[in-house]
Amino acid sequence: MKTNNIIFISSTGGHLNELLQLKELFKKYNSYIITEKTKSNNKLKDKYDNVFYLVYGTRKNLLFYPFIFIFNIIKSFIYFFKIKPKVIVTTGTHTAVPMCYIAKLFRKKVIYIETFANRYSKTMAGKMIYPIADTFIVQWEEMLKLYPKAKYFGSIY
Repeated sequence: MKTNNIIFISSTGGHLNELLQLKELFKKYNSYIITEKTKSNNKLKDKYDNVFYLVYGTRKNLLFYPFIFIFNIIKSFIYFFKIKPKVIVTTGTHTAVPMCYIAKLFRKKVIYIETFANRYSKTMAGKMIYPIADTFIVQWEEMLKLYPKAKYFGSIY
């Protein structure tokens, strides 16, 4: 019987593609996917049962980004209280950072998987979540130099 609610959260694009590589885990738990709503991932609800969306935001549009980010923080709180997760799993970026901090605020576990795209440098989300992550996973052995407390298991592809 599935008893643990787990949120799998990431931004759209490559981070979401990496997160979806964990689909075998989706079947083992009460899994909820949270990502940004875009045309490219609008059909996720056809494949997965529990999909929720945040507003797509990019730092390229600095005029609107702060408002979208604040709105997504509020929406993340709503999703957190609705789902009541025990664990947050993320492959990152700015979309996931608020949910990870909300989870830590309420003493839930945070598992962060640093993106496969970075082999020699930290991501901004990685830098922000590393201090609070219960488990921090890197996909390149070289990244252990940058994140000494991380775990390396190879890539998720």
